[in-house]
Amino acid sequence: MFLFRWTFCCFLLAFPKPACGRPGYGMAEVTCSQGLRECTVADEIPLGIWESDAADVRALGAKVEVCCHGNAPCTLCLLLDAQLAVRADQSGRSGRRAEGDGREAANLTASVTLCYKTPPTFPACKRVDFKICSTELEQNVAKVSLAITNPAGVSFGSIVYVYPLKALQRTKEVVAPSLNEVCSQNPQKPIKECHVPTVNSVINREMNHVELKFAPRNKVCIQYEADGRCQSWERKTIPLHSVTPCLCLQVWDDDKPRRSRSCPFTNTGSLQKNVWQNLTVSVGHGRMNDKGQMLLWNLSAPCRLEGEVWPCRRASGHPCAEIEGFRQRLENTTWEQNSNVRWVRKGVFEDINLQLSPCVMVNLTDGGLLLGPFCSHQSPRWRWTLLAVAVLLVVALAALMSRLRHDFVKQWASHSFREGCAENGRKGHVVLVSPPDIHDGVSEVCDLGSLLQNHGFSVSVDQWSRTEQCDLGPLPWLHSQLLRVKNLGGRAVIILTRKALGLAHEWSRQRLESLREGGGDGDAPQSPYSDVFVASLCLILGDRRQGRTGERFVLVTFDRDVARPPGILPEPFQGLHLFQLPSQMKTLLRELGGGAKAKGDGGRSKAGSGWATSDGWKLKTDDTGAV
Repeated sequence: MFLFRWTFCCFLLAFPKPACGRPGYGMAEVTCSQGLRECTVADEIPLGIWESDAADVRALGAKVEVCCHGNAPCTLCLLLDAQLAVRADQSGRSGRRAEGDGREAANLTASVTLCYKTPPTFPACKRVDFKICSTELEQNVAKVSLAITNPAGVSFGSIVYVYPLKALQRTKEVVAPSLNEVCSQNPQKPIKECHVPTVNSVINREMNHVELKFAPRNKVCIQYEADGRCQSWERKTIPLHSVTPCLCLQVWDDDKPRRSRSCPFTNTGSLQKNVWQNLTVSVGHGRMNDKGQMLLWNLSAPCRLEGEVWPCRRASGHPCAEIEGFRQRLENTTWEQNSNVRWVRKGVFEDINLQLSPCVMVNLTDGGLLLGPFCSHQSPRWRWTLLAVAVLLVVALAALMSRLRHDFVKQWASHSFREGCAENGRKGHVVLVSPPDIHDGVSEVCDLGSLLQNHGFSVSVDQWSRTEQCDLGPLPWLHSQLLRVKNLGGRAVIILTRKALGLAHEWSRQRLESLREGGGDGDAPQSPYSDVFVASLCLILGDRRQGRTGERFVLVTFDRDVARPPGILPEPFQGLHLFQLPSQMKTLLRELGGGAKAKGDGGRSKAGSGWATSDGWKLKTDDTGAV
């Protein structure tokens, strides 16, 4: 037994007890009724071995409230009220009497321990020590009240279990108030969790949109009607045609669950027309189980509407006359929101004579607007409409056949022209596009153009065509060169440097930002010599959208750092072939020649001819094109 007590005492000394009275966390205040003196409270380990027998908890009440102290932020408090049964004659057992006082009954010391727990945390206990004055007790009954500020594990909406340590069977469950409940009931109190961000909206009729102003760290969603489904919205503007009086906005911080909601367009009457313009009505026929006829109708709108719907019969030259006895009400409670966040109201007119070709009229209460008639088919001449559609299809098919035949003839003629050019000693046309702001690399580009000419290619270099670019503009000039590539075969070759990669990365980034903001394709800052290079980025992006990546453009570089690793290429260049020169010159010649072997041009190529670059390497070629 001694060994057990010694081991247990060592365990208690090693156990990390909470700091009593630590500011803002688990602080407790105790109040005792008449008959109890010198009440103190301390943290306790929930084992209950030294619990006093002089007082028992007969009843325990608990609740969670918001407590505010001075200017400090308000927080949750756990309030415990314990009714005690005190036995002042227990001096010989667990109670102990103080020395030096003649009134022994007033010096009996006792304690009770109250615990609380929130799943899945461990229990936390508070021990209340006090002295019993039996002469002041009324029927040996006393009361202890405990207020625990910011109790461990207790948050808004938590379920808390409270119990006396010696009587687990008296466990009581209490629910903490929710955050929305606390914030709505205490709007003036400084509760940190109740703070929510706001979003401001400004109608800009000149730009035809609504501008939203909120902090970058905030999240925003839009919903039609206060109880509608909320769609995430990352843009700073909303198109004006989508804004209606029932449009609401929600905003919240990323790390806080509470949201603020506002419906700023409720009293904006000029936006009501957007509801009517986005209202759709469809009508159909059906049969009931008893083979009776019915008229189906379906309303769809961004907001819920109130009014009436009824069937009517159209007569030539007269308004649609109501078919009596079928009117139905449109009410807010009968609408449902579909997956496209549009409010839908469906209905049916049963036992109606469809031989009358009935239509549907809609009368909206807001504005007294009468809409209709809406019919399943607008007139008996619908057969003529079908005939006109059939004629249009035949005409379209004939135009398509003519276009296909024209493309076939054009392709055949282009192929014959390329073969004729090949017979004249030319293998195709190559367009060399220099990197932006090139200075010491001009000789590399020009020498590469001369080398390609010596191997039988027709070559255009942007460095050689400044006058044409000034007359035509960079993009039309590049289009004219690509037309020659299409007719003669060949490719447009883009020279890559590290600066060219940086410009392409920046162009792609600005384009993506422009797309997110609803602008165009974006653009990149340009120097006076980068116009053709940027124009090539636009054309490469267009080829990708049409599924023609790599058909007209290839990449070459003289810098080994640009060629590896290939994964760092910006978006426009991804999917294009990249050749490292001079080591891959032979492969480049085959690619430009359409995969055939490069044949020497005896009139232009000389064995042993070569050319130097600014990096100091020397490219040697023979009359076969080998490198």
